[in-house]
This record gives sequence, C-alpha cells and structure tokens, in this order.
Amino acid sequence: MDQIERIRKFEDILDRLNVTSAELAQALERAEVLSDEFVEFCDYYGSEVWFADYDDDSAGKLPADLKRGVLSEDLPYDLIVEMRDHAVRMLELAAKIVKAV
Repeated sequence: MDQIERIRKFEDILDRLNVTSAELAQALERAEVLSDEFVEFCDYYGSEVWFADYDDDSAGKLPADLKRGVLSEDLPYDLIVEMRDHAVRMLELAAKIVKAV
C-alpha cells in the first residue's frame, strides 16, 4: 500500500470511528438513564407482586385493553437476557479498546 492509499484508508477509518463514537455515546447515555429502571424491572419480574399481577390477569380482573406484555413470561425474560448479553459485549469491547491505547 502506498502513502496515498494508506492515508485514505486511515482517513476513512477515522470518519467511521467518529460517527460510531457519537452514536455509541448517545446509546450509552440512554442506557445509563434507564439503568435504574432496568434494575427495578428485574426486581419486579418474578417477584410476588409480578405473580399477583399475573394471577389477576389470568383471572380476567384486569382491563381487556391493558397492554400486558410485562405479564408474559417470555418477553421480560428475553429482554433481561438480551440486556445481560449486551453488557457482556460492552465489557469485552471495552477491554479490547483499553488494551489498544
């Protein structure tokens, strides 16, 4: 690779990293804002209160038009596992970045 190609290559990398860094900063900010709510959500799912809400839903005691995905077993569980997987990926990526600098 000659000098011009090398400079173009790393200029392209710089541009893509700048865009990605800005997008990542925004995503991390949103995740940080919601982190306390995520902990609260994890505490609710599978708790006595959740089971009471689940039982009331099963007994038809809740309004028919009430959105109730949180009372399913799969949606909350899948989200919690997905968020955990994202956290692991962030840790692995952070370690790689820290080792590079």
